[in-house]
Order: sequence, then C-alpha cells, then structure tokens
Amino acid sequence: MERDGRDWLAHIHSLPLTGRVRIMNVCGGHERTIAMAGLRGLLPEQVELIPGPGCPVCVCPEEDIYAAIRLALDHGVTLAAFGDMLRVPVNVGPGEPRSLEQARAAGGDVRPIASPQEAVAIAKAEPMRQVVFFAVGFETTMAPIAAMLAQGIPDNQSLLLSGRLTWPAVALLLDSDVPTFDALVAPGHVATITGPEEWSFVATKHGLPVAVAGFTPPQVLRAISAVLRQVTERQAFLENCYPEVVRPQGNQAAQRLLATQYSVIDAPWRGLGVIPRSGYALVEHLRRHDARHRFPMVFQDERHRRGAMPAGCDCAQVVLGKIPPTACRLYGQPCTPRHPVGPCMVSDEGACRIWWSIGQR
Repeated sequence: MERDGRDWLAHIHSLPLTGRVRIMNVCGGHERTIAMAGLRGLLPEQVELIPGPGCPVCVCPEEDIYAAIRLALDHGVTLAAFGDMLRVPVNVGPGEPRSLEQARAAGGDVRPIASPQEAVAIAKAEPMRQVVFFAVGFETTMAPIAAMLAQGIPDNQSLLLSGRLTWPAVALLLDSDVPTFDALVAPGHVATITGPEEWSFVATKHGLPVAVAGFTPPQVLRAISAVLRQVTERQAFLENCYPEVVRPQGNQAAQRLLATQYSVIDAPWRGLGVIPRSGYALVEHLRRHDARHRFPMVFQDERHRRGAMPAGCDCAQVVLGKIPPTACRLYGQPCTPRHPVGPCMVSDEGACRIWWSIGQR
C-alpha cells in the first residue's frame, strides 16, 4: 500500500543526515505543492529545497513577448496566447504597452486561450484574418501543439514558437563552476513524455542523486526521501518515484510527434542567455506557418535590452536557484502579482508568485 505523507516524513526524519543537503525541485508544479503544503517547515532543518528553472513563462525570451505585442498592435493580426503570458512585462519606454494585456487595452486583438485547438478554431472562424498562436511551454505543452500541427492547421494560422526543453537548463547549472544543489527532484510530467532516463545524466555524469516525482505532497515527499536516502548511503542513481504515470522510455508516440514537427536548436532563455540545443523550432516543411518567416519585419527590430530582466529584477537569480524569491530586490515592493515587474511574479509556476500566494513576505 502506498505510504501517506506522514510515513514519508517519518522516514525522512529517521535518516542519519550529517550536513546540509540542497535539493532542487525543477518543476513549478512541485514548487507550488511544496509551498502550499508547507513542506519546507516539516523537513529536517538541514534540508533546503530550492526552486529551479521550471517555469516556461519566466524564461520566455523578452524579445518574443515584445514581438507578440508588436504583431497585435502594428500588423492587424489576432494574437492567441495562453492566459499566463498576457501579463508578462517587457522592457519598453514610458507610455508604451509593456505586456500583451496592455496591448489588448490599447486596441490589439489579443485573445487568451487554454488549449492549442482554441487557436485553430479562431483561425477557422476568421479565414480572412491572420492568426498568430504565441506558443510557450516545455515538452508537455509542446507535444499537444505538435499533435495540432500534425493534424494540419489553416493557411491563415502561424506560430510564434517559444518552446523549450527542460533538461538543458539543469545541465547548464551543473556544468557551472559552483552548482547550487546537491540532489535533484525531476519533473514528473516532462518525464511522462520523454521518459525518466533523460535525467540519468545528473547521477552518471555529475554524481548527484536524482528522483522523478509526482505532484501530490506524498509523491513529492517520496522523491525527497529517495534522494536523501541516496545521500546518506553515499550513492547516486536515477529513481522513478512516479511509476504509476512515468513509464520507461516515456511516451514514444508523443516523442515521434515532437521529432517530426520540430527541430532542436540553440535557444535564448530570458536572463540566462543562449543554452545549446534547448529550444524547439518548426521543421522546414512548416516554415510557411512560422511567424518569424511570415512577419520578418517584426523580428528585425534590434531590442536595446534584448533578453534582459527589468532594471533591479533578480528573476534570473531566482530561476537559477542562486537566491530565494524573498531575496530579490523588488520582491513585494514594488513587484507583486497585481503589479508584476518581473516574470517570476506572473505565472502560477513562478517561484515569486507561489511564495507571495502563501503569504511569504
């Protein structure tokens, strides 16, 4: 029978930990579970949980959001985007719209959607109008978008694709001079698509414990228990703690969709720079549906602060796990969910938004 959270906590507290252990939880969904359930306060004091780069909204390139704003305002297109992208701010001068929400208020046709098929429905309903789907997300989001492309989309629909792979950002952290964590809790939803094996490099190359986790408090505690046990036993291997959903080799049908609709490219992450082979781009036969080729004039603009966070914003340091959200110079004043300055305060998967929502001031 599956253990409940109290059993996993008892097991964790029974482990002979001798020093501080920093565990990074990659996924914003995991951070939300940890924060909402108050797990940090229930763990041994030497265990530190560090939120990582698992929020696609937080790392979406600033220049892509700016391009989406200009498409909606200057080129008469209908811009469809997932709802949490509408409030992400960009770096612009005073009086200019700094988010898709503000572009909408200024007269742009910006429509929040919840699924890729909604973008297709909009394009079919208005065949004489250009519709751009601003597609942002990690592997779990990119797979259904790939399915949408494989089924075919209307001629008047194009994609501004800002899809990213999750593991290269973690590899970047581990390849740095001073890694910020000693063990990793890997994202269960991503592993459902790619397979848990994708995260084995954390153990085999870097010698750190790693466990794939589900999203309920007991499931997260199970993974934390697994990596802490490895620490105490001086072992490092990949453990799948979400076997009811994550299967060996992952979802191969979804993997085929990703491989046939996208190519993998070097890609910019906001505040982090370009990470090799970390982004998705449409394959050549879908070029005519690529907004970067359909509206090249929008992407020729040289942004003064391309890729940068707003002045004073430490979101990049939060995403890299180098500081907690409350250490950001703008956290809470002036940056709040109602008036976000940086992207980490916007999305439900952003660490700053999550910490604020539980009253962490």
